[in-house]
Amino acid sequence: YFDSVPQAPADGILKLSVMSKADTNSKKVDLGVGAYRTDEGKPWVLPVVRKAEQRMAQDPAANHEYLTVGGLPALTNGAQTLIFGGDSAALKEKRVYTIQTISGTGANMVGAVFLKQFKRPDDAAVYISKPTWGNHRSIFQTAGHEVREYRYCDYQTLGLDIDGMLADLRAAPRAQIVVLHACAHNPTGIDPTPAQWAQIADVMQERGHFPFFDCAYQGFATGDVDRDAFAIRLFVDRGFELLVAESFAKNMGLYGERTGCLHAVVADPARVAAVSSQLNRLSRATISTAAAYGAKVAGTVLQDPELYGEWQQNMGEMSGRIMEMRRALRQRLEKLQTPGDWSHVTSQIGMFSFTGLSAAQVQRLREEFHMYLTDDGRISVAGLNSGNVDYVAMAIDAVVRAG
Repeated sequence: YFDSVPQAPADGILKLSVMSKADTNSKKVDLGVGAYRTDEGKPWVLPVVRKAEQRMAQDPAANHEYLTVGGLPALTNGAQTLIFGGDSAALKEKRVYTIQTISGTGANMVGAVFLKQFKRPDDAAVYISKPTWGNHRSIFQTAGHEVREYRYCDYQTLGLDIDGMLADLRAAPRAQIVVLHACAHNPTGIDPTPAQWAQIADVMQERGHFPFFDCAYQGFATGDVDRDAFAIRLFVDRGFELLVAESFAKNMGLYGERTGCLHAVVADPARVAAVSSQLNRLSRATISTAAAYGAKVAGTVLQDPELYGEWQQNMGEMSGRIMEMRRALRQRLEKLQTPGDWSHVTSQIGMFSFTGLSAAQVQRLREEFHMYLTDDGRISVAGLNSGNVDYVAMAIDAVVRAG
């Protein structure tokens, strides 16, 4: 029965992780992992998460019962306010439905399957940025969509190709689905400015496109949850109906707990009942109910003012260290007079930096310097620390000079 099943292509990130773990060289630097690390190169459990867990452990009413299909209200309600803002008209008008998901990946998949069943027109394609998170294409193709690309990265400047992006969105047939990174674009770290987001919204309204935001780094990108939610709130204020996939993996460090939400914003509050019923049906058919532990941790933090304030501080510490590592890497490359312009290292934002290194240079970094980054030259800035940044700069300098 299984003889006809072909081998699936290897996942680049997972393959890179296996290679890195197998390398026992003392100088090894893993710049592929999409998770925060301390300056000692260790995983970090946020202090506020520890406090939430302690409260949960001491609660005599704590249990391991199933959640409802929609998820834990403490999480979903808190996530709504986090994404849309406490003064959101959409929330006040009850035009938002939120369902708990298996982190951001699950939110993307539930949204993708929902749109496959109900998109208008029914032949609308899904447009993803070039480049984008490696799983986007797989998720939307698996759900049955045709996937196309719009220009995003200017590979000469390693900045945003806003003219190319707007041109591609204008040239697309009307009423297509457009996947947008809310902040800290993965893999480039290149985000539109507020003025550029307004231009993108203008074109999408002109062409009747449907926005699907992926928000994996709110608060982690800049340390400011409101600033990182700017694009989503702009589109909601413009009157768009849209979906938002939200993850608490990065900003709460709940990587393995798979805690996330999918938000649907509708124009008419009377449509919330139908939309919610279909999202609940899809979730029930795939995971039955969402995982409780991470939801309870995140919900505890989101609903307690004291813990929420401490969480803001924890996010500031994470984003601040990453910004410092960006500055440190750029300073060292410029001190070494490494050929090229390295200003993009600090102009980009978030966990990842698109270095502009070629696949051949990346390969040499792995083989000669035991440095692990993706083939497209993306590095996880969280993997840099005061103990390895000099070595990383030296290695990059060597491969760039070699051509």
